[in-house]
Parts: sequence; structure tokens; C-alpha cells
Amino acid sequence: MKEKNRENREGRKVNMRNYRKERAQAREKAKKLVAEMTLMEKAAQLKYDAAPVKRLGVPAYNYWNEALHGVARAGTATMFPQAIGMAAAFDEDIMEKVGDIIATEGRAKYNAYSGHGDRDIYKGLTFWSPNVNIFRDPRWGRGHETYGEDPYLTSRLGVRFVEGVQGEGPVMKAAACAKHYAVHSGPEALRHEFDARVSRKEMWETYLPAFEALVKEADVESVMGAYNRTNGEPCCGHKYLMEEILRGKWGFDGHFTSDCWAIRDFHENHQITKNARESAALALKCGCDVNCGNTYLHLLAAVEEGLITEEDITVAAERLLTTRFLLGLFDGSEYDEIPYEVVECKEHTDVALDLAREGCVLLKNDGILPLDRSNIRTIGVIGPNANSRSALIGNYHGTSSRYITVLEGIQDEVLDEVRVLYSEGCALEKDRVESLAWRQDRIAEAVVTAEHSDVVILCVGLDETLEGEEGDTGNSDASGDKKDLHLPKVQEELIEKVAAVGKPTIVVLLAGSAVDLNYANEHCSGILMAWYPGARGGRAVADILFGNVSPSGKLPVTFYKDLDDLPEFADYSMKNRTYRYMRQEPLYPFGYGLCYGDVQVTDAETVGEITEGSDIRIRVYAENRGTVDTDEVIQVYIKDLESELAVPNYSLCGFRRLSLRAGEKQTVEMTVQNQAMCVVDEDGERRIDSKRFRLYVGTSQPDGRSLALTGKKPVEIPVNLA
Repeated sequence: MKEKNRENREGRKVNMRNYRKERAQAREKAKKLVAEMTLMEKAAQLKYDAAPVKRLGVPAYNYWNEALHGVARAGTATMFPQAIGMAAAFDEDIMEKVGDIIATEGRAKYNAYSGHGDRDIYKGLTFWSPNVNIFRDPRWGRGHETYGEDPYLTSRLGVRFVEGVQGEGPVMKAAACAKHYAVHSGPEALRHEFDARVSRKEMWETYLPAFEALVKEADVESVMGAYNRTNGEPCCGHKYLMEEILRGKWGFDGHFTSDCWAIRDFHENHQITKNARESAALALKCGCDVNCGNTYLHLLAAVEEGLITEEDITVAAERLLTTRFLLGLFDGSEYDEIPYEVVECKEHTDVALDLAREGCVLLKNDGILPLDRSNIRTIGVIGPNANSRSALIGNYHGTSSRYITVLEGIQDEVLDEVRVLYSEGCALEKDRVESLAWRQDRIAEAVVTAEHSDVVILCVGLDETLEGEEGDTGNSDASGDKKDLHLPKVQEELIEKVAAVGKPTIVVLLAGSAVDLNYANEHCSGILMAWYPGARGGRAVADILFGNVSPSGKLPVTFYKDLDDLPEFADYSMKNRTYRYMRQEPLYPFGYGLCYGDVQVTDAETVGEITEGSDIRIRVYAENRGTVDTDEVIQVYIKDLESELAVPNYSLCGFRRLSLRAGEKQTVEMTVQNQAMCVVDEDGERRIDSKRFRLYVGTSQPDGRSLALTGKKPVEIPVNLA
């Protein structure tokens, strides 16, 4: 089935290329329409809440919509795992399905709402997703909106998500947006004034590849600029990033949007302009077409002062109306017939559940999992995230008609066969649940629950009130970022008290980032990273705990032992960050995750001649030597053996999710793109600078810690260029 999907995709890519020829026609229609507008009418099209032009039949349109993991903030929708949880599946095919479902439900909601004259925020067809920033530091509060720390993984998943959203037909199903361009990943507290200083080498090696892939491969319709400056220039008014690279080198011909009120930061916080008129002019001249905010209300004044011309406004308006024509919002399309009944239908929620299962990462298992209910009379479910809906959803979420927490998932699984005892254990971060009670007023209950249980499921972690976007979270002292890797102190105390009871204890972590699990790793029987698994995520967790499915997720980020060797948060150099550059041994490595089967890569070989201009084709032989059917992710890493410009360790360059029955053998062919052999020099230029490489093919990265945790060493393949 996977191979069939790949064949179908190639056909779709041809269709998409043909479809992109429609842009010229859409642009001509947009030019004709804009030519009939007055200067004031054109300027009014450049705000996120574009005004109607009734005399020309142009309705109001709001460009601001969100869809990181489902249509957000506009009522009921299918709620997928948060982006970081989807990334942990290492599954390109399902990411395209997710994008398509989001676009389908977005169309259904748009059709229904606009039919009632509702063209409010969050109800358009321009989705400000995906977030393809690199999760370079585990303290960043918005990291869970991303696909992790690796540029290649982020690129592959981002491309397929965009292809799913935008569709394959003659009309764009919905418009995706690559954000936040380009060097942006905290600190949240400083984002409105911060200057991210980064070398050209690191920019092109780490921060730009995903954006480049989404523009050049997926034809992403929109790009959003970041709040911060990069190397002195604001990202929403950056000549190098916006003119030279985006529209120059990459040939981007969609529209560019600012982050919300980011242009105001030019004069208020970055202080690189004197006033709103100068800020609006700078952004527009650099190619920012739509302003999320109100600074573009000063465009007409900027024209009067000679800072910009009417033609500058005309160009931006034409780009924006081109997008609306491509969406069929004036001429109609087949998507106008998508009924509201598709919203959160069973077919869509089943995909969300499958993805939640795929994304859960089993970090430790001393043999306790999967649980054997025949040997269990009582299960203790303990922790602040055990019965929390907030812990299911992450941020930028929609509303579900049904939520299944971990507690509810376990109860539904065992029914009356096993007694389930529940204790909240502690508050998420406060030192008591009841305001008039003593500190840690639920600890005794948690201990008693553990004492009366045969096995304990300890559900801890975070939620969107503790990690997220500046201004949206409850941890105002950190502005959404984490100060360190520790769970809230009350939760760490809960883990220690419950583990001390001595019953088999499985930690289920619901969070969007790496946390300190050193104590749990030493004292608990199992650890399952569930991320923010979506509305019905508790069902997925229960399925894994009881062996209905085998866990198969892999970490898209590194779990560090501590922060001691990491650079300062505000330091954007990559030295000692992420698996490609780090010197220290991690607690759990990027690419790591256990399953209930025993999949081995028994051999691997290159196929055909390899030259400087060719891709690398490899044949991989895999076998499930275990007794349990399972999915597994084959991972390919490359190391340059000669160039001084190469990353210090190695880089992911290929992955493939396989389903293998117990005892089954499979042979698959994979392609490593030619670019994987390139290094980036100090000027940001890519080139092949070596004749000798080594590929590592296995179910994890080729580091010592992964070997110690899995007992499996990847197959090594020497590669010598002809």
C-alpha cells in the first residue's frame, strides 16, 4: 500500500506542476480586478481583515486562519496530535492525509459559514501552517508547534503537509503558509526586540532548508515572516531573506504575510524606523503583502510622504487577489460542494487516532509492557494529566465533540475486568489542588492509590498554559518558554513518592518538548512519551499500554540529560545543539524509540553507480525477529568523511515507515538525495567537498547511547564517488 501511495504521489506531483500554470491566468484576473480599484480600496486589501469592495463584487476576506494540527479556533474540527507528536511518527504519507483532511474540513466550514455571511477571523482558506522553524533549544515554548530539531525531517514532513493542504486539482483546495521565516525559535520574552545573530553557514545548514523545500518542492502559497531581527534586519522587512533569497534564488511567487503586529515592532521595539509610516513602507518595499496588525493603515500617508508609490501597493494587492483566484473564491470550484457533514467525521477521526498511536514513543520498558490484564486486578491511574483535556490538545487547537483522556482510555479498555483507581496526585504546577488545604494535598491519596494497585500509570507533564507562545500562556514569568528541563516541582515530588511505593510504575508523559526524565529512567518500569496526542489521545495511549498496537514512534528531538553543555538560549549558533552537533551523551537520542517487536536491518547496499551529480539509491533488508506485529522506522544517516565543512556528527538523509508481521522479512529501496552529500561553506554556498562518505542504515541513529538502549547497531555502507 505504501508503495502504491508513492506511485500515486508522483502522478499528483505532475498534476500540481500543471496546476501551477494556472497562476499566470489567476494573476491576470487579479491584475484586471485590482486595476478597477481606487488607491484606498487597494490599500484596504493589504490588511489581514481585507475590506470588501462591494461595487466590484469583492467580499470581505480574513487571511488569518490556523491549522497546525486541525482547523483551529473556529469551532468543531478533527483534532490531530500537536505537530511535534505528528513528527514523531516519521510518516510522510499520513502527513499528506492530515493536510488534505484539514483542507477538506476548512472548505466545509468556509462553505457553511460564508453562506451565512460569516467571514470572520479563523474562517478563511489561508491557513498559517505549518511551522517549520527548527526546535534548536528544548527551552523554547513554541517548539511543540514544529516538526523537531532536524532540517531534513522537517522538510519532508512539511512538504507533504503542504501538498495535502493545497491539493492536486485545477483549483487550490486551501492555501498553506511556511512560518516563521526564517531564523526564529525563542526566547519568547525577547521576540519583539531580539536580533538572532547567525552565520551564513549555519543559516543555510540549519535554518533555511525547510523553507527552501516548501517553496521549491511544494509551491507553498504563502510565507510568514518572524517577529525578530536576523543579523540586524527585521524578518518582515529583510532584503536578504525576502528579496534576494525568497523571491530571487527560490523564485517564490506567492504572497508574504507579517506575523501579527510584527511590523509595529520595527519602530516600537527594534527601533530601525522612526514611525509607523516608515515601518509600513519598509515592509511593503521588501515584499510583505499582507499585514497581520494595523500598521498598514498608514500606507496612504506613506504614499503622500513619498516613502512608497501606488504601484508598490498595487503589486501587493495583485499577489493577494491572485491567491483568492487560485482558491476559486470568485469563479467557484468543485470544493464548493463539500458538505458540512465531513467535519470531524469518523474517517477523519480514525486518521487522527492512527497518527496518535504512531507518534507515541516508548522510551523505557523493563518488560512490564504491554500490560497483561489477566495478571492485574487493580490499576492505579495517577497524575495531573491523567484526566486532563488540556493535556491532549497543545496550542492552536480547535474544539472536539469528544475527548478521551488517558484515564478514560484505560477505563474504556478494561471495562469491568479490572478495577481502576484514580488520583489527581497534585496540581499541574501549583503546590495544592484545594486553595485552603495543606501543601501537596493530593500526595497521600496518590500513595494510597499506588499501595492498593498492582500497577501504576503515572500521567505527568505540561500543557499549553506552561509551554507555548508569549502572551498565551500562564507562566508569565517565562513568557511561554521553559526555564529549565524540570517538570514542575510538585510533579517531580509526586513521581518520587509514587515510585517509592515499589509497585511497577509506568510514566506517561504528555508534553510538547524534552523534559528531565533522569529520575523516572532510573526508578520507573516504563516511560511512554505521548506528546499532546489529540482529542482522542487517551484511546491511543491505552492501545499501546495494553498491546493492541505496538509503539513505533521515534524522537524528533533530543532528550538532554541536563542543560550544562548547551549554549545560552539566545545564542543561535548550533555548536553542541541537536544530535548533529552535540558532544555530550543524551538521555534519549533523536530517532530513538522502542517497539514490542524486534525489527533488525540485516543488510543494506547501494544500487548502481554514484557520482557527484546523482542521488544514492540503496536497498535495505529488514526482518521482524520478534513475536509481535509492529511498525518500525528505517532511518538512514550520512557522514562526510573528508570535508572540514561537514557537520561534526552525521545527518538524517532518509527514513521509511514499515509494517512487519512477526517473522516477516521485507526488502525496500530508498533514495538519498544528492544534496545530502553537500556541505555548506562560510558564505552559505552548498557544494560537494568530499569523495568519501558513510551511510548508516538502521532503526536509530548510529550513536553509542542508541546502541546501549536498543542493542542494535546500524548497518554501515561506504560510499565512494566515482
